[in-house]
Order: sequence, then C-alpha cells, then structure tokens
Amino acid sequence: MPARVHAIIVARPGPSARAQLLRTLDAVRSQTLAPDAVTLVLCGDAATARESEAVANTVEGIIEARPSTSFAEAIDLARPRVPEGSAIWLLAQDTAPHPRALERLVGTLERSPSAAIVAPKVVATDNDREIVSLGVSMTALGRSVELAAGELDQGQHDRMDDALGADIRGLLIRGEVRDALRPDPALAGADEGLDLGVRARLGGGRVVLAPSARVSAAPDGPAALPSGRSRRAYVTRLAQLHRRLAYAPLPAVPLHWLSLLPLALWRSITHLIGKRPEAVLPEWGAALAAMLRFGAVARSRARIRAFRTSSWASIAPLRVTSAQLRRRLDDGHGSEHGAVSELRFFSGGGAWVVLAALVVGIASFTTLLAWPAIGGGGLLPLRQTVAALWGDAAWGTRGLGVDVVGPADPFAAVVAVLGSLWPAGPSFTLVLLWILALPLAVLGGWFAATRVTDRAGLRIFAGIAWALAPTFLTALVDGRPAAVLAHLLLPWLFHSAVVAHRSWGAAGSASLLLAAVLACAPSLAPALALLWLVTLGIVIGTAQFRGAGRLLWLPLPTAVLFGPLISWQLLHGTPLALLADPGLTWAAPQAGADAVGRLAIALGFPTTDLAGWATVAPGGLGTWAALLCAPLALLALASAVSPRWRAGITLLVVAVAGVATAFLAVGVSVSFAQGTPVPIWPGTGLSLAWIGVLGAATVTLDTALPLPRLRTVATTVTAAALLVCALPALTAFHTDRSVLTNGPESTLPAYVAAQAAGDRAISTLILTPQNDGGLAVEVVRGASETLGAQTTMLSTAVEPQGTDTGTLAVDLISARDFDAPAELAAEGISYVLIAQVAGEGDRARALRTASIAAIDQRPGLVHAGTTERGVLWRLEGEAAAPASLTAAQEGTARLVITLQLLVVLAALLLSIPTRASRRAARAQSRIVGRAPEEPMVLPRHAEDLPAAVVEDPPVGAVEDPQDEPALTDEALAPIAEPVPEAEVEPADAAESDDDTPAPQPEEERR
Repeated sequence: MPARVHAIIVARPGPSARAQLLRTLDAVRSQTLAPDAVTLVLCGDAATARESEAVANTVEGIIEARPSTSFAEAIDLARPRVPEGSAIWLLAQDTAPHPRALERLVGTLERSPSAAIVAPKVVATDNDREIVSLGVSMTALGRSVELAAGELDQGQHDRMDDALGADIRGLLIRGEVRDALRPDPALAGADEGLDLGVRARLGGGRVVLAPSARVSAAPDGPAALPSGRSRRAYVTRLAQLHRRLAYAPLPAVPLHWLSLLPLALWRSITHLIGKRPEAVLPEWGAALAAMLRFGAVARSRARIRAFRTSSWASIAPLRVTSAQLRRRLDDGHGSEHGAVSELRFFSGGGAWVVLAALVVGIASFTTLLAWPAIGGGGLLPLRQTVAALWGDAAWGTRGLGVDVVGPADPFAAVVAVLGSLWPAGPSFTLVLLWILALPLAVLGGWFAATRVTDRAGLRIFAGIAWALAPTFLTALVDGRPAAVLAHLLLPWLFHSAVVAHRSWGAAGSASLLLAAVLACAPSLAPALALLWLVTLGIVIGTAQFRGAGRLLWLPLPTAVLFGPLISWQLLHGTPLALLADPGLTWAAPQAGADAVGRLAIALGFPTTDLAGWATVAPGGLGTWAALLCAPLALLALASAVSPRWRAGITLLVVAVAGVATAFLAVGVSVSFAQGTPVPIWPGTGLSLAWIGVLGAATVTLDTALPLPRLRTVATTVTAAALLVCALPALTAFHTDRSVLTNGPESTLPAYVAAQAAGDRAISTLILTPQNDGGLAVEVVRGASETLGAQTTMLSTAVEPQGTDTGTLAVDLISARDFDAPAELAAEGISYVLIAQVAGEGDRARALRTASIAAIDQRPGLVHAGTTERGVLWRLEGEAAAPASLTAAQEGTARLVITLQLLVVLAALLLSIPTRASRRAARAQSRIVGRAPEEPMVLPRHAEDLPAAVVEDPPVGAVEDPQDEPALTDEALAPIAEPVPEAEVEPADAAESDDDTPAPQPEEERR
C-alpha cells in the first residue's frame, strides 16, 4: 500500500516569490500521485497568500513565521500538522516537481525497505537538461562534494541509486523515521541534505536516488545556498565545521575545537593562493562562530546519539577519496586545454633576442664582472649582511644621523630584495644588475608586447626598443639605480595591470609591481593614479563589478608600504617630499626647467646631451639625434587611426601622462644634496611615456600595415634608428664618458670599515667643507654609507632630524674649549672624518685645513691617518651604545612591520600561479583591446595557423580564475582562409561533450 505523503512547502516573500510559489503549487496539483496534504510555511507576511485562490485550493493550512526563519526551522514548525506515519516531502517556493515526480519517489520508497530518504534529480528551472544536484558525498575531512552538479543530463547518472546524501530540495523522508531525521538548523542552510543522509546511514537506513523523479529548482529559493559569494562561503564553511564537531568522537572534539583558528589561518593562505580572497573573511567568521556554538553542537550530537545504530565505518564506502576528488576537479588536459593564445617565448625568438642582449650587455660593461662593487653617480655599497639590509627597510632607527627614528623609504625594501639575491656579497648584486640590465629590459619589453601583438617579430622589436630607450641608457651611464630598476619593472607592471580585472593572480602581481615601481620612482604616483582611476571608471561603467574589486586591490600594498612615510611627511608639513627620488641625492646633469631642457624632454631625452650625442658629435650635429626617434613617434601617432584605435589612443594617453610627469618633475626640487636643491629626475616619467609610445607604435605595425613587406621595412627602419641613437650610450663605458667606477666597497676609510665589519653599530661623524664656505655634516652608522640606508626623511628635511650634530661639528673645528670626546662619546660617535668635496675651491680648502688643525689639538681624539677618503680621528674612550627604541616606538615598529608583511604576503599568495589560473589565462587571448575584425595568429605546435578572425572576450568576461572560456562558434565563424570540404569536421564530432579530438581525414594527418 503506498505511503501517505504530506508535503511541506517553505516560501519567502520577494519580487519573484509569488510567481514561483504559484508555479510550485500548480506543479503539486498536477502530480499523477497527489500528496495527501500540503502545508505552506510562509516566512514573512502571509496576508497576500491567504487571499490567493490557488493557495486556498491546494494547501490544508498556512503557518506564518518570522522572515529570518531558516528552512530547517520552517520544517520543524510544520511537523505538528503532519499525521503519524506519513512521509514528508520537502519542497520550497522555487521547487517545482515534474508531473510524475512524487509517483516515482513513492515507488522507490516502497521498493526499497531500507531506504530512509529518497532523493529526486534536481534540475535547473530554466534548463531541465542541466543537473543541479543528484547525490552528495563528502571527503574524509568533511568537505561536501556534489556528485553530478552542473552537468548536462544525458542519463549518464541514471543508474546511480545509493548516495551518502542529497540536496534537501525534493527529499521524501519515510514516515517511520521522520521524527529522528529533522533538518539541523545549526547548519545555517548548507549541507542539510548531506547531514540527513549521514544520520540516516548511522541509523541503519539509506539515501536512495530516484533519477527518474525530476524536480526543477531555482538558485535563489529558501532552501538554496545564498547567492552572494562571501555569504555562501561563510555558511558552507560553518556547516562543515559544525558537522566536524558534531561527528567527531567525544575525546577528539576539544582537539578539533583548538584547531579551528590555526586551520583558518592555513586555509586563508590556500584561499589566497587559489585566488579566492573573498573567502578569507568568511573563513575566520565561520571559525569564530563554530567555536562559540557549544549548545548547537551538543544538540546535534544528541540527535545523532539518539538515532545511531550503526558504526561510522558504514559511511566510509560512500565518502569521496582524495584521488577521486582530484579526478573530478581535473579536466584531464592540464593547463594547455582550451588555449587561445600561446606565449611562444622560445619558438617565437624571444629567448634568442634576450641571449643576444646579454652578449651586448657584457660587451658594453665588460670589466664590471671583475669588480666586487660598483660606484659612481648615485651608486653606493649595500649592507654586508642580509639582516642589516632588511633592518634598513623596516620602521625604526635609520642608518644616518643620531637617534633618527622613523619610517624607511619603500625603496629600501627593493634594495633589500635585490641584495638578498647574493647573500655572500650583497653589493655585488648591483654589478650583476648593470651586466644584466639590457637582457632584462629586452625580456620585460617582450612580455609587455604580448599584451599588444601576437606577431613574433613585433614582440622582438618591442623588447629591443624598450632596452634602447634613451632614458634607460642614460640612467645606466649616469649610475642611477632607482631609475634603472623602475625602467626594468614598468613593462612587467603593464603586462599584469592591463589584465588585473580578469583574475586575482594578475591583480596580485600588479599590486606588488605597482608598489615596487613607485618605490623606485615616487614621481610616477600622480600619473599612475590617474590611469588607475580611469581604468576603474571604465570597468565600473561596464558593470564588471568583480573586475572592479580586483582593481581596488591594486593600490593597497602601495598604500600600506608608503603609509608610514606619508604620515611622517604630512605631520612635518612637507607633502611634496613624497615625490622625492629615493636613494643617494646628488646634483647630476639633467634636463632643467629652461627652454633647452624642456625641449630635450619633449624629444624623449632626460639630459641635454641627448643620450651622449651632444658630447660625441662635433659642433651641433648631435642635436640631430632627436630625429632618430621620429620613426617611432610617427608610428605611435598613426595608432590613433588604426583598426585598433581604442588601444592606440589609450597608449597615447599613457605617453602623454609620462611626458607631463617629466615636465612637472624638473620644476620641483624637494631634495637637498649638502644644502643644494636637486630637481626630481625626469627620466622615470619618460620611461612611462616610452612604454606608451612603444605600445602605440606596435599597435600601428600590427594592424595598420596590412602588407608583410611594408611592416618589415617599417620595423627595421625604426629599430635601426633606435640602435644608432643608442650607440654613444652603449660605448660610453669604454670611452670614459661614464661615471661608473670600481667600487668602493665602503665610503669610509678602510680602518673604520674593518672595525664595523658585519654591520656593527659604529658611528662616524663626516665633516665636508663646501666651496661656498659652509660645512656639510653627516653621521654614518656601520661600515659604510649604503644605498638602503638613504632616506627621504633626511634628504627632504627642512629642519634637523634626531639629535642635531651641527652645533657639535662647528664647535669641534672652532677654537671653543669644551670636552669634545665626552660629547662625541655621548652621541655614540667613535670616529671623525674630514672629507674633501669634489672640485674643491679655495674657500673649501682653507676651511678643511683649519678644521684639521683644530681637531688635531683636541685631547682625546687620536689621529688615525690620512686616507683617500679624508683625514680620520679615533675617539680614545668608548662611545656610548646606540639608544634603543622606547616602548612606544617598539610598539609602532611592530604594528607597522606586521601590517606591511601581512599585506605583502597576501599579494604574494595571490600572485602565485595555480593550475586553474594558468588554464584560465591560456583559455583567452593575451591581447588586450583586440578589434573584432582583427586577425589573430593561433599556434599549432611550433608553427602558426592561418590567421583567423577571433573576437577578443570583453574586458572582465572571465569573472573567475577557475572559469575556462573557450572560443565560441560565432567567434570562429569568419575564417580567413576557406577550408577544403574534405577537411571539414562532422558536426556531431565538433559538438560532442567529451574532449576527444574528432577523427581527421588521412590527407590532413599526412
């Protein structure tokens, strides 16, 4: 005899709720086997439902509940109305059973005496061929796993009849066990059907699947998971943790409870690596909530204990193993599956041009390989130990001055990363940087070009042109490490930032690169901020809100790294000092704010000698060097009328922003070198402009020149002109026109360097008489003045920072009678050095001679010798140890360092590529801004396929790194070359659901 069935329908008010409820009620009335009674639970106002004729003709009673009532609580409210012995059919307002669903569910229940629950096949409302759920299992750690969700229904799972659990929507629960198998409200709406199945199995029953019984369900009903990603992640994780505490043996429950927070930390790291940052906060929220729900865990364990008759071993065969889970998540094709645009670094010649650039780099700076360190210009040694390098990069005591405490320049962190690559001798990394600068620039330019073109020749051209940029070569010749690093990092920032809206991996990489670029060139901040705001506005304007969220992450690491310095400069009333160039401040030749200087900047040169041409060419012939950049400029301007004009105009905007930055930079002086104002270096702005000009020119060459021969000629002429323009700079080192020198390994005398070996905290007072009659005073801690110890706190200061040693220095070289050794020792100063300024004049020489004579007469100061660095004196007594940080300063240092490390770590984890992120990146075009009618070269092994017209996916189309967009039939329709009829694939092979390649004709295989 068929069991009596009592249907319970849970509904919530909402815009589409009434229509969904009426559809469900109509489906229930249309059943071939009608339920004996229907109870409606309305979580909200029930007045409208009571007035509905359809509701009155279908339900036997209406229960009104609070709007916050969960699906499980609503089912409990309706249980008193269910007659004894009746089976319960669980439905929701959006759960519409097909006409024979209940008949087949009841039939399966009658044919399976051991079945406690019968589950239908849940399909999508708008597409009944899409399986929403058909059986649920879990892993050994309690993670729920859908067995057939998201698949196309072809009957492939219709033979399944046993599962550990199922989706709660549409479940039919046997009347004899309905009181024991109640949905658990503590699960917060997730995994309720799985929990019922586990409890049924422990009670000696089974969950039997009835695939022939179909129930349509929408994704936004009372029994569905929340639609928001963060909310869904929270309830899913909370349900998993609650089940873990409820299922675990009693002695293991405290251990599980103690592991919740460490697991949250570990899973937060895995979420970031898996490009799911939106799941981090829900992870911690779920862990904290699970830790506090003692009563809910106790009630759940009591329900299990009251009904349990079998051991936990009975559910083991139905769990999903790790190997099965990997096979289920893996598509079987690795990261190559669905590739649209291959990189072709080796087959496209990128590796060979980088190797050739390495040869040119070694030839241009041959003798550098024999140098232990490199000096000259803005180059200084690095610390001798990696620990000291990172100490200079942290908030705390600075390496210059006395008791100067405050934030480090972010550039110090870049220097620390660079020095850590060669721990045995960090200063040697600068030598390697200069040797590898050209190949690294070619490599960066080549990769940046992959976002503009897929033509191998144009990518090579872009890499070479980026390495031959006048501003880059000038920085190499003049010894500007920050400018060199900024130029090397900019193409990688471009490569990542233009696709940051597509995936979290690109956003994480771009955020770190943005922080590094601005650390090396703070003057680029206004231009890059403007470009970021424009991009963010475009993405928001096109309703790509997830892409906008990724873009919002981009400036966060930069803000955290610069935050302490920003606060310090604002508190001291010097906000413009934030734009100061980091590293050693020195008055080097550069284009000025006069007409000649601005003309040089407009032509793309940061100095008036035009990358060396004004020096090597006789007369005024060197000024014609500017014409060598004209072909590139003309090609860039032509991009505005090319087929891909949007990309061309965007890149021209980048170029204009860079030129504007350079023009503004030369008019701003916020740093001082021994009292002399030093303008901001315009070369970094020109580097930004160069990437815009070069990208726009590449767009023109790629799309506006249809004839291959014309494209080849234009590319060759432009590259040859740039090479000729670069010749004076590439030969400057061998013709003694470069400031680069061998070392020094220390800027202090060898005696002091030996005493301070290992970066011991020994301080040296350096007095340098100036040609204007002044005296420059500096205190250096350690074995040398180093690049990482430089700080804009001091170079931009308008008043003394820390302990003012100016008065002590003046008294020291004067005739004033005082206890000089005692005062020096109190400040922790062990040595005094009288240095000589370059190009010393009569006034400086006279002051230096008088100073030496005065200090020689001071008792307690021992003359240590005359060195090439100057005249040195040693303090007879012991100097005081450096003052330690106060408790408040230590707290500030810990807070700043912890916050910075957390944000940088998060960005690093986001940027780590995963299998899914690589697959998603390969599944879409690398080119950004491709026109629909533009051809794209698709690779076949090492060869290129005939050009096919492929539409670039819209910006932000790939909303998740795990998504695998593929070429659509519409995108592949306009093939450039007709395919012979014998080679056309059969339609059924092209549309098959498996990924097995269709058989090819014998002619094509040959």
